[in-house]
Amino acid sequence: MSTQNYRRTVEEIRELASMFWPSDLSQKEAELSVIPKLIETQDQFIAILSVPVSGLSGLFQIVEASTLSANMFLKHLIVLADFGGEMIKRVNSQFDSMFPLKRLDYIWNLQTYSYQFIFLPASGQLTNNKLGIDGKKILQNQSLSLAHKDLIAILLFGASSLNEKSAEVLAKCEIGNYLGQPDKLNKFIKQRYIWVSRITSGSQSNTLGQIAQNFVKEYLQDNLGVIDIAIRPNGHLPGVRHTDQESEKGLTTFDLVVSKEDKFVAIEISFQVTTNSVIERKAGQARARFEQIENAGYKMAYVIDGAGNFDRENAIRTLCTYSHCTVAFSHNELNVLCNFLRDHFVPKNE
Repeated sequence: MSTQNYRRTVEEIRELASMFWPSDLSQKEAELSVIPKLIETQDQFIAILSVPVSGLSGLFQIVEASTLSANMFLKHLIVLADFGGEMIKRVNSQFDSMFPLKRLDYIWNLQTYSYQFIFLPASGQLTNNKLGIDGKKILQNQSLSLAHKDLIAILLFGASSLNEKSAEVLAKCEIGNYLGQPDKLNKFIKQRYIWVSRITSGSQSNTLGQIAQNFVKEYLQDNLGVIDIAIRPNGHLPGVRHTDQESEKGLTTFDLVVSKEDKFVAIEISFQVTTNSVIERKAGQARARFEQIENAGYKMAYVIDGAGNFDRENAIRTLCTYSHCTVAFSHNELNVLCNFLRDHFVPKNE
């Protein structure tokens, strides 16, 4: 049996943590979710918008010279403006009524500017696939096209349009107000970047939490090497409840439950790059869960990572206290989790 210490302190976990979404995971899940790739390239995106320019032509030159692809830059703007595929189609189909002069007249830095559209309106439907911003094409680096330029102008300055109808429809297209102002850009983007919207929410399988959960499950399946073991997502432990109800509805749900015969291990997984209250909720439940699990002879483990989580240090400390094994999110750390599970499920004499 291993003598390895599985009960880490928050300081030990912080030293081992990845903090930001691992690149191999963002590539693995690119077709399921573009969010990890957006997080990975967020600093590049902010850097482009932070450079002082005299107008859109100067910004386009910076985008063309950047290592960030034009389609990825456009995707960032689309997420920030909550501008889904239906809105893109609407702008294209109603283009003549929104921009009767085929140009965008807008106010920026207390002055009036005009952008003459080159590509829009497009013939036929203007889709995410054509723009290179869907799940399959977003990782293919595309150069700045005329369609990209037209949409970038709308996404940056649509809310500042002198045409009241256009400004009303494009009310969230306002990030152009912060061009060349790094401090304001950072504040604006960090506050609005990951939200529950039509673009980023999708099905449950597209969320960061679900991606992390699936990754851990697959890693355990591939590397644990224990025969006759079951790994169940959103599983339950016999008799462990969050209510007094005796029905199955009262059983506590865990991200993963690993079991073999009458032995069980619950695993909770949290990877948060931005701060939110999820880790606080998990910490609030930790002691009661741990006491039930210990009394039943089961085990409790946590996979914790992400800069946002470590902003809530007290919550992490609580989870470490009420856990039999705590690891960060990396291949080495998941190997430690595998060792812990083998120690629990495999008798000493095997």
